Amino acid sequence: MLLFRFKESTLQPTRRQFLLGTAATAAGLVVGYTMLPMAPAHAQSDQKDAANPFQAYVEITPDNRILVHSSQFEMGQGSYFGIATLVMEELDGDWAQVDVIGASGNTALYGNLAWGGAMQGTGGSTSMTSSWERYRKAGAAARAMLIAAAARTWDVPEAEITVAKGVVSHPSGQSAAFGDLAEAAAGMPVPGDVPLKPRDEWTQIGSDSLKRYDSSGKTNGTQAYTIDLKMDGLSTAVMIHPPKFGAEVASFDADKAKALDGIVDVVQTPRGIAVIGKDMWTALKGRDLVEVTWNEDKAEKRGSAEIMAEYNRIADGPAAATARNDGDAAGALANAEKIIEGHYEFPYLAHASIEPLNAAARINEDGTIDVWGGHQMPDLYQMVAAEVGGTTPDKVRLHVMKTGGSFGRRAVSDADLIVEAVAAARALGPGKPVKVQWTRENDMRGGRYRPAYVHAVKAGLDKDGNIVGLYDHIVGQSIMAGSAMAAMIKDGIDPTSVEGAANLPYAIPNLKVDLTTTDVKIPVLWWRSVGSTHTAYVMETLIDELAAAANRDPVEFRLSMLGDHPRHAGVLRLAAEKAGWGTPLPEGRFRGVALHESFSTYVAEVVEITYNGDNDFKVDRVVCAVDCGTAINPDQIRAQMEGGIGFGLGAILQEELTLTEGVVDQENYDTYTPLRIDQMPQVEVHIVPSQEPPTGVGEPGVPPIGPAVANALRAATGKTVRKLPITTNLSA
Repeated sequence: MLLFRFKESTLQPTRRQFLLGTAATAAGLVVGYTMLPMAPAHAQSDQKDAANPFQAYVEITPDNRILVHSSQFEMGQGSYFGIATLVMEELDGDWAQVDVIGASGNTALYGNLAWGGAMQGTGGSTSMTSSWERYRKAGAAARAMLIAAAARTWDVPEAEITVAKGVVSHPSGQSAAFGDLAEAAAGMPVPGDVPLKPRDEWTQIGSDSLKRYDSSGKTNGTQAYTIDLKMDGLSTAVMIHPPKFGAEVASFDADKAKALDGIVDVVQTPRGIAVIGKDMWTALKGRDLVEVTWNEDKAEKRGSAEIMAEYNRIADGPAAATARNDGDAAGALANAEKIIEGHYEFPYLAHASIEPLNAAARINEDGTIDVWGGHQMPDLYQMVAAEVGGTTPDKVRLHVMKTGGSFGRRAVSDADLIVEAVAAARALGPGKPVKVQWTRENDMRGGRYRPAYVHAVKAGLDKDGNIVGLYDHIVGQSIMAGSAMAAMIKDGIDPTSVEGAANLPYAIPNLKVDLTTTDVKIPVLWWRSVGSTHTAYVMETLIDELAAAANRDPVEFRLSMLGDHPRHAGVLRLAAEKAGWGTPLPEGRFRGVALHESFSTYVAEVVEITYNGDNDFKVDRVVCAVDCGTAINPDQIRAQMEGGIGFGLGAILQEELTLTEGVVDQENYDTYTPLRIDQMPQVEVHIVPSQEPPTGVGEPGVPPIGPAVANALRAATGKTVRKLPITTNLSA
């Protein structure tokens, strides 16, 4: 193995290190290329420090396969495809050769650069931002070494060699597949400065005809997920969790369950009772025979109605912290000509991914641990697995499985599924793998929800119809408190509670955003687009209501306040143009618009609805404009915008998770109702051409859809729905 380290200062203003490595593995070529901030606090500084053996970015095998080792987790958002596109742009391989596998165990290689590089993880729509340069450089380095190997083998100048579709060729007629040259390429000097293709030579990045390499497996059923995992001796565990959050096991009687044929064991884990059977059906039958007594002394016993009533009381009182304070909002509002004010209420929301949560683990005879699952935060899960398994992180090997959705749910600081799987495996003993598979009911009632929030807002206009002041007091739980990211809370402000409001782009001279963080025992977590799920709705419906009070067009009104934000204005103009904003609509049809930036991506959406009176309406059409910098996979960007719109639409129309006396009311898709297929509108997506580096698209399509629909309803009814979900509260 060769490992080189050198400095580079051309890619970013700050000093960076690059780590480039090659290795011969089974006579193949492995190349890794990564950027790290200088001396990150917890990054491994050399390969010998890595928890797992050297794993790189690009591997070319003797059997002519191109394996891309992805630092980012694939949960349906297309990160594997995007990263493979970056590699293939520079490598000039054949897509038929490509496969992408999840990598882990080496922060120096796989740390998320958008997070500073000190932790591997996928979230915040950062996959392409983190991967943009290092995976292109890995592809370029591998290509250069293949050319060098061919030149030496054929005794010809490197400049005369070409590469296309996985074949290295020379005008003399000599040619070789990548696999034929892999062993020789592994012995070539590592290029110290790898040039990247200029934009005008790109054939993969930005191609509208390029389709996902992994589509066939997902459509013909051959794609394997954690729920499909099979191996010799694998048993299945189902969980019994406390019915109330914060409750603990006082005692349990498993004698009847253990007497059932096929039950392997019933064990207590740090999070409840695991009933382990030869298969899931047997485990479920055993679960129903276990008698558990719960200690609820520390449990949350309030229902959601009581919690929201308390939030509303708090919202009308003094705030605990201030996130933004421009000018004198109180003074400006006191002298305003017109005032708009009220409370907004947002319920708890479940992630409701199509694949219920799961993970598998095995303690090996040598004391090592294997863990299979949707490892969205690999470094963290490796540490937690080691702690639960009674070993050290270097003894834990993660197998990163593809996952049927996450939306934030598999990025949890206490690694709940990993704890349960490793605890169950440890109870069974060495050599006995076990898969913990949650039921839909476990999943729906298992916590980690989008927090409930209340916003108390007040905004005012002057006599000319300009906003003179805006105040927002946000009340809700902190996602980061008590998590691995608690250090990001500064001066009482959890940034995930106020994002989208504290960074409002509109030129409002007097703007104040306050926050009061509540103490509730219901576990909460990031949910697709995090704080923007509620702040975008509040701000964009409030702006629309102010535009109406000022007798101004909603698009023109917004544009008048976006002089310093051309990318916001750009997507707004594009969406309005493509939607035919201002043109007549048939009777009963109404338009609404909303604009929002999240994760450095700018999205505007215009909706058309048919309103039939009372609570009867349908979202017919959505026109979306997105500026996400360089478009790596345009078709995938459109897909993510479409998916985000459907995801967000279901949430604002009808999704609501409630509790009664501390117990979650909803159990499955019959009572918690994501968007149905017949509710999905026609969606048009327009991508802004850009020379900027790429930003994310997994989440930013979600925030604008709610306020755009609400604004169309306000156009139809004259009132703003301030309590979600809309269909429950439109006529209230």
